[in-house]
Amino acid sequence: MGKKLESITPVLQDFIERQKIFFVGTAGAEGFVNVSPKGMDSFRVLGPNKVAWLNVTGSGNESAAHVLETPRMTLMFCAFEGPPMILRLYGKARVYHRYDPEWPEVSGLFDPLPGTRQVFVVDVDLVQTSCGMAVPYFDYQEERDDLKDWAAKKTTDQLEAYWQQKNTLSLDGKPTHIFEP
Repeated sequence: MGKKLESITPVLQDFIERQKIFFVGTAGAEGFVNVSPKGMDSFRVLGPNKVAWLNVTGSGNESAAHVLETPRMTLMFCAFEGPPMILRLYGKARVYHRYDPEWPEVSGLFDPLPGTRQVFVVDVDLVQTSCGMAVPYFDYQEERDDLKDWAAKKTTDQLEAYWQQKNTLSLDGKPTHIFEP
């Protein structure tokens, strides 16, 4: 059923690249555990032990706060069509913001998306597959453009005001450093 691997194989990379949704799990040393669904064209396999995902504006910013405190991150992909499988990538993440010198390089891995606020790069320590036989089938219809449309209507100042209001602290009051280190 399940397997533990040291790296992402070409077969698993193909599986990842075909998925329309993935899930991100993070936690600080104390407080809430966060699990977030992610979509859009926001994930890249950079190598057998390195991945990146582009984070756009949302109602919170838990992953950034958690990674700054404890860099642990788990990424999960599920087969909602075809043969069953769950794939988890366990590793240590680093968050990159617009003020980081690496920003042009890491953000350049992705096509521009309205509301982009961070890029996470994860050094993968463990790859795990499991059966996924209880995961239901779902038919993909299309991407939701609601978030892109919302962000595209905002000026840079309006997005930054939103970040100031909603994205500078986690639910536990931990800083996200969205504006400064």
